[in-house]
Amino acid sequence: MTTVSLRVPGWRGAIERFVMHPWIQHLLVVLIVLNALILGLETDARIHESIGHYLMAIDHMILVIFIAELVLLISARGLRFFTDPWCVFDFIVVGIALVPATGSLSVLRALRVLRVLRLINKVESMRKVVSGLLTSLPSLGSVFSLIVIIFYVSSVIATNTFGAAFPELFGDMFLSAFTLFQVMTLEGWSEGIARPVMQVFPYAWIFFLLFILIATFVIVNLFIAVIVDSLNSPSKSAHPPLAESELKALREEIAELRQLLIEQKKTEH
Repeated sequence: MTTVSLRVPGWRGAIERFVMHPWIQHLLVVLIVLNALILGLETDARIHESIGHYLMAIDHMILVIFIAELVLLISARGLRFFTDPWCVFDFIVVGIALVPATGSLSVLRALRVLRVLRLINKVESMRKVVSGLLTSLPSLGSVFSLIVIIFYVSSVIATNTFGAAFPELFGDMFLSAFTLFQVMTLEGWSEGIARPVMQVFPYAWIFFLLFILIATFVIVNLFIAVIVDSLNSPSKSAHPPLAESELKALREEIAELRQLLIEQKKTEH
């Protein structure tokens, strides 16, 4: 972010350097955490009844500070503000609080807690983790497609094999898929699903054992491996190519610096 402020001359650069100063950013992190604690305390009926108006006042003051931060950044960066996905994310999260939470929009009041997600943008380590997860999405899509195929094949086999005897668990493909999802989570699969089925189909343990080995251990570990590999590998987006507008601004700044050097040399002579 500091590289952006260096490219912006004059008062815009001064505003951005002020907003992006480490002390200001640390203060914003503290306010985000404090805001999260306030929103959590408001869920307690006794606390809300006794000091709810104080909590609401503090919440409004913090919101004003967040809005002031965004206004300063927009005034400093102009339209470039909306080219940064993290800035757009902050803008949407803070903007939700400005929508009147009445009537059909009263559900938006509960979405105020989304301001806590601004920590992702403010804390560098969190931002790197999220960026790594987003980078791994194409590979995760392949793994997800693989597990869909496995679930589809397993659901058809389970429906055809166990559906007649256990219609509540394997009556159709969708019931079978839901039951197999419970088996994959390893939550009550033995007593609630596998053992009753094995009383009617003694060799059903082979099917459940193979499904757990493939779906639970192999596929889940594939998900973890893809994410870890994405986090460990150098991020392709760490130094993204400059956009055409940024290149143009950079060329203009270089031209201005060159002109200043020429004028300085003329004054020296």
